[in-house]
Amino acid sequence: MDVLVLGGTAWLGREVALAALAQGHEVTALARGESGSVPGSVRFVRADRSAADAYDEVAGRDWDVVVDVARQPGHVRGALGALGDRSRSWVFVSSSSVYARDDSPGDDESAALHPPHDADDEGWETYGARKVACESAVLGAVGDRALVARAGLIAGPGDHTDRTGYWPLRFAHPAGSDGAVLVPDVGLATQVVDVRDLASWLVAAGGAGATGVVNASGPVVPLATHLETARRVAGHTEEVVTVSQEWLLEHDVQPWSGPRSLPIWLPLPDYAGFMARDTSAAQALGLTPRPLAETLADTLAWELQHGPGRRRKAGLSPAEEAELLTLAGHAT
Repeated sequence: MDVLVLGGTAWLGREVALAALAQGHEVTALARGESGSVPGSVRFVRADRSAADAYDEVAGRDWDVVVDVARQPGHVRGALGALGDRSRSWVFVSSSSVYARDDSPGDDESAALHPPHDADDEGWETYGARKVACESAVLGAVGDRALVARAGLIAGPGDHTDRTGYWPLRFAHPAGSDGAVLVPDVGLATQVVDVRDLASWLVAAGGAGATGVVNASGPVVPLATHLETARRVAGHTEEVVTVSQEWLLEHDVQPWSGPRSLPIWLPLPDYAGFMARDTSAAQALGLTPRPLAETLADTLAWELQHGPGRRRKAGLSPAEEAELLTLAGHAT
């Protein structure tokens, strides 16, 4: 097949290109190229998707599959205008952030969405609504041959968000001088999909002509089980100091991501369903997640390779955690 990846140099896009190569396809990637280089024998087309001529070099031929990972509605509309009639299958990677509510575990694809935000911007507060606008454009233009994959939290080697790598790395390199690690004691559900599994499935499903809107993520796992798996792959045997979400919020620890945060943790009850979506539709189309332990072990290996002391986008610094351990009554 001839596969066109709109992206291809950042994390997921690059994995999609690698997966397409591994499946024996001819691969072209169109991107600005600011996030890295394309892998292997991928043909690279440098283009700014905001420019009027962005797709000129790829619009003069037919494609078996186009995979788009865009987050800007204008980029999606431009690609559809230039290539919508030239692709047998259109795969758009959306997000579980499109849903208007996050407090209901088990919701499927029929759950209510945010109102669409049609303008291009970089604000996180409009991210989900921009993805809704992207979905609407795709379904309106090529809905009869489109697969819209609402990806959950993507995990695995290369996680530049630093969310899924934080826990295995912290258990491998504890902040406490005696090896103690601070963890949230919250009955939250977690749900991740390995980037390699997602990428491989996107290519294969697109090639098979799969259509529809599906939640694309892994199995639902309690946060405690997720953390214990991270601890096991890191070989951590020292003390785990548990604190409630109320304690964390009182001590200015942020949920999910960003500075002074504990990644993956989200407050209950507002986020009880954020990582507990029904993914049966994607499974029926062949999405098969690998074991969480394999994902976390490979992510830890990548983290160690890229330097445990690097500046991170998510998590507590060792100094912050040591201070919090003391405040929690643990002598470090």
